[in-house]
Amino acid sequence: MTDKTNRLKKFLTDAERQGKILDSSARNLESWLDEDFLPEWAMDSLIELFSECQYEEINDRFFKPLAFGTGGMRGRTIGKVCTRAELGNPSPLGTPEHAAAGANNMNDFTVVRATMGLLNYCKQWKSQNGGGTPRLAIAYDVRHFSKRFCHLAASLWTRLGGEAFIFDSPRSTPQLSFTVRKLGADAGIVITASHNPSHDNGYKVYFNDGAQVISPHAEGIVEAVSKVPWKLVGEFLEADLSGVKQVPKEAEDAYVKSIENCVIDKDVMAGNKPKIVFTPVHGTGGALCPSIMRHFGLDPVLVEEQMNFDPRFPTVKQPNPEYPETLSMGIAKMLESGAECLVATDPDADRMGAAIRTKDGGAKLLTGNVIGSLLTEYRISQMERKSLIKNPERCAIIKTFVTTPLQDRIAQSHRLKCVNTLTGFKWIGGRLTLYEKLLEEAEKRDCSSLPYAERADLLQKHSTFFVFGGEESYGYLGTDSVRDKDANAAVIMFSEMLAWLKSQNKSVEEYLDEIYIKCGYHLEELKSIYREGAAGAAQIQNFLNALDENPLSQVGSAKVIKSLNFARDKILDADGIEMPKEKFFLYDLENGCRFAVRGSGTEPKIKFYAFAFERAENRSELDAAKKGAKEKLDALLASLEENFEKF
Repeated sequence: MTDKTNRLKKFLTDAERQGKILDSSARNLESWLDEDFLPEWAMDSLIELFSECQYEEINDRFFKPLAFGTGGMRGRTIGKVCTRAELGNPSPLGTPEHAAAGANNMNDFTVVRATMGLLNYCKQWKSQNGGGTPRLAIAYDVRHFSKRFCHLAASLWTRLGGEAFIFDSPRSTPQLSFTVRKLGADAGIVITASHNPSHDNGYKVYFNDGAQVISPHAEGIVEAVSKVPWKLVGEFLEADLSGVKQVPKEAEDAYVKSIENCVIDKDVMAGNKPKIVFTPVHGTGGALCPSIMRHFGLDPVLVEEQMNFDPRFPTVKQPNPEYPETLSMGIAKMLESGAECLVATDPDADRMGAAIRTKDGGAKLLTGNVIGSLLTEYRISQMERKSLIKNPERCAIIKTFVTTPLQDRIAQSHRLKCVNTLTGFKWIGGRLTLYEKLLEEAEKRDCSSLPYAERADLLQKHSTFFVFGGEESYGYLGTDSVRDKDANAAVIMFSEMLAWLKSQNKSVEEYLDEIYIKCGYHLEELKSIYREGAAGAAQIQNFLNALDENPLSQVGSAKVIKSLNFARDKILDADGIEMPKEKFFLYDLENGCRFAVRGSGTEPKIKFYAFAFERAENRSELDAAKKGAKEKLDALLASLEENFEKF
């Protein structure tokens, strides 16, 4: 045992005696020290935190191990307190020399351990399914340490007998999903924290179908990671890329080509080209999205100040296209340039936000629910017109339960299935894998390379044809060649819809009102409450546990007429498949409102999804319907927040 280890153990004992450190934090740190894998800089960093009495920071770093959940992991890679040992010689873009040392942080140690567990699982799976060398594809975004984490994972994989492919620079999440399938990889990893704040990073895992892992692989990988001893991690903290391969250019070209299947009417876009402003907000959307837009004949106006890769996201408070302030620079460019629309992608380019120019010359932000509803109606209608939809009962849109019920009603109006899933695009990706499996079992061949229209016919004959999928958090998917939300393709789908509306001399707002008159006015709002650290996590769990044990019977002045507890109830979806169990709650109220509650799987927050509905038979009734729905929604959210604050 080294002098530094002894010193840290004494610090730990003293802090426990004084009640300055949580029991769980003490045990997790003690476990790290006992396994003796930490390099000198990490030891120095922990000594610095104890010496300066940074007990809150120590608790936040160690109160629990960073959970390797069913989709991967996500957490702080730069602590609230960045020690001198971690800062070292920072990069010109502000990246410290080392990621924060802590069991609850995204750092070299958690990345190496996760990758070792994933490799062990893939080796076992391969041995049970014909053998061979486990093949991995990895992409990374622009965040602090993303490239390093990618290189560490690829290095470990090859050193332990696998085959690893990486990109030469940041690439989007949907491109990784496509590349896994294109290269015949057994697994994929994206190093990204999506739209989280700049101090976070994450690690998303995909299986050989290109979708984020679901059961049974998810549980198997989680178990394999948990079995990796920390003491093994120390051997793989230096990256050796000598055996790592580059993703071939033809795979990248094939991804761009695959987006052509998202376009239903190529002629309408060619003849009515909309003027669009684009920004990647310093993220991976800048790698390919402008060239993809040009591939389809568009001439995007770029927000040049946000085109550079930058892990600090210096022009925004947070790189999330859900937030109006994130789009402010792009909106200014839209108004200045006379463009009809702004589209923006998040750091890993799986989400797209949009703003449109209104008739009075101003700007209007569109919510994820509105964008998804517009694309749902447009794509179904155009597929009907082009005879891609021949058997609507065998066609589906797939969405999450927390996405607007307007999309259920749109699908119903066209006689399509609407399959609702738990939150997370992995469930949508997993269902596409099932539809493909049913097709190939019926045809007794691989149908993935068939022309799009032929494949659509066969899916409607033997399985289910996927028309469109999405979630309220600005994620959309148009075809099953990618198994995750795809902002690169969403930009093209949205551009096509704008071109068609232009050909009809119709605005986005007019089109949306037509949908409301047909299907009813729907209004939605998400209320997220952040609670960082150990105390915040306990408050969130206490509230969720209370809902699990005692369902609400009334919220404000509205009585509950129906409640679903997804952790306990047996619930079948539109395909007749039982929903997986999850701590998620859905309530219907007597006043026509609905709300859902869940804890975020990626951030320290609880989410309340509220939905209001009012009928409007014609345009003259729409204003009153919109006002009534807003009043109901505001009252509902206020009552839900009041209930939560009691815990």
